[in-house]
Parts: sequence; C-alpha cells; structure tokens
Amino acid sequence: MEPSTIFVLVLVGFAVLTVIKGARVVPQGFEYTVERFGRYIRTLNPGFHLIIPWVDAIGHKINMMERVLDVPSQEVISRDNAVVTVDGVVFFQALDAAKAAYEVNQLEHAVLNLVMTNIRTVLGAMDLDESLSKRDEINARLLGVVDEATTPWGIKVTRIEIKDITPPRDLVNAMARQMKAEREKRATVLEAEGQRQSEVLRAEGEKRAAVLEAEGRKESAFRDAEARERLAEAEAKATHMVSQAIAKGNVQAVNYFVAQKYVEALREIGTARNQKMILLPMETAGVLGTVAGVMELAKASAAEGSGGGGGDEDDDRSPPRTPGPGNPFMPGDPQP
Repeated sequence: MEPSTIFVLVLVGFAVLTVIKGARVVPQGFEYTVERFGRYIRTLNPGFHLIIPWVDAIGHKINMMERVLDVPSQEVISRDNAVVTVDGVVFFQALDAAKAAYEVNQLEHAVLNLVMTNIRTVLGAMDLDESLSKRDEINARLLGVVDEATTPWGIKVTRIEIKDITPPRDLVNAMARQMKAEREKRATVLEAEGQRQSEVLRAEGEKRAAVLEAEGRKESAFRDAEARERLAEAEAKATHMVSQAIAKGNVQAVNYFVAQKYVEALREIGTARNQKMILLPMETAGVLGTVAGVMELAKASAAEGSGGGGGDEDDDRSPPRTPGPGNPFMPGDPQP
C-alpha cells in the first residue's frame, strides 16, 4: 500500500474520531460535567451537545433522579443500655451535578455512612421505650441532621425511614411479661372499680327501697289511723243515736247493741284457727229472735224518719216490757 493511501486513511480515521469525541448525547435523568484539561468548566443537560475534541472531556456522569439506599442492620446501644438492631432506608436526589461530582468522593457511600452514624447518635440519646414508640420523631430528627450535612454536596435527602428496631430475645420476653403484668393490673383495677360501683348502686337501691318502705308504712299508718278515726266517729254517732232512742223510751236500741255484740262474738268464735266445733250456749230460736228484733228496730227507725217523729208518742204509750228467761228480747217481741 502506498504511503499516500495510508496517510489518507489515517486522516479519515482521525477526523471520525474527532467528530465522535466532539459530539455528546446526554440521556434524560442525567447530567454530564465537562472538563478542559482536567478543570471543570460547565455541565451538559439532557440532549445533544458539541464539545471541543481533544481539549474538552466528560468528567462525571451524574444521575439526577431520586435514588434509594438500603441502610444495613447495625447494633445500637440506647440510653438505658439496651442493645437493639436497627436498619432503615434513605432517599436522596442530586440537585447540583458539579457539587455532587467534585465536593465528595463516592457520593452513595458517603450518604450511607452519614445516615448510619446519625442513627446511632439519635437512638443512643433515647430510651428503649421511646425508640420503639417514636418512629416518626426519630425519622424527622435523622432527616433534619443528614439533610443539613449533605447540602454542600449538592444533594437533597428527601426521606429517611427506620424499617425495623429489634431488641434482644431476652429483652422481648421481659417486655412481654411486663405488658402482661400491666394488663393484669389494669384488669384487677377495673374489676375492683366495677365491684365498688356495684356495691354503691346496690346500697343506693337498698336505701331507696328502705325509704319507699318507710313511706309506705307511714302512708299505711296514716290510712289505718284515718280508718279508725272514721270507725270511731261512726260508733260515736251510733251510740249517740241509740242514746237518743233510749232517752225517748225505745228499748229496742238496747236489743240492737246486744244483738250486735252477740253476732260479733259468734264470728270471732267461728274464725278462730284452733276451733273445729262450735257449741251454742243458747237456743237457736233466741238467736233468730235477736235477728228479728234488729230488723224491727231498723223498720222502726225508717218509719220514724218518714213520719216526722210520730212514732215517739206510740213508744211512750207502749207498756214497759222485761226480758224473759232464756230469751234476751221482751215478751211482746215477735218470735219466729
């Protein structure tokens, strides 16, 4: 091959290589830094760009999308000397490609170590109970500290989440026993309060029942007294009427009282529980005569009320009578 041909081929190859080195296509989601003789001069955004071949070069290809890093498990000692195993996840995004490329070496490794260090710091300042119950507070404190520390690197830490906090097995068992004891204590307290409330309600019910019973006895006594008062008034009125009748010479009024007491005595004897047989100490005819005398007295009283008192003169003109033996009524009374 002739030297001229070789020269032409070399020249063409150099031209193609120059074009390739001068044309750059940046994909979406990335930014490239351009260095001239090893010094940063500018940043290429997504799209087609031309740079000076053999003078300018692509320094770093920075991923501008949000990235996620898994924080490996690590043991942390809490403030109350409890050893727990903690892992998590961190989300961050590069905002300035130049700072992300030249302010820190191995960006992801630096972010990961920074998060792990601050996890130990935050959890070490908290008790175990706080660590287990205040996840949101832990995440917020970690985010504030790490985001402030990574601002010079041109990135934004968007979220840090603690995935799991695992205490030792013996500590978990102790916590389970403590929780069981607390629940049993709470159950005992609630049961005691329920019994106390029940006793209070029962006492109030008994008190109310006693009050109502006393009010009932009071009302009953008042009603009984009122009934006795009415009965006494009725007996007084009857006695007064009989006294007036006797004063006017009507001897049947006395027979009325004798018959009434006689009937009441018979009723008392008949209703006694320890009496199975009744012996009448008088003749049956006498009893019937007594009843007839009562009926005659009632008729006479009715006649006096309708006749305007004319019966009094007849009673005055009637001859006096005396009861005979074996008969409580007068000899002139009608016999059955």
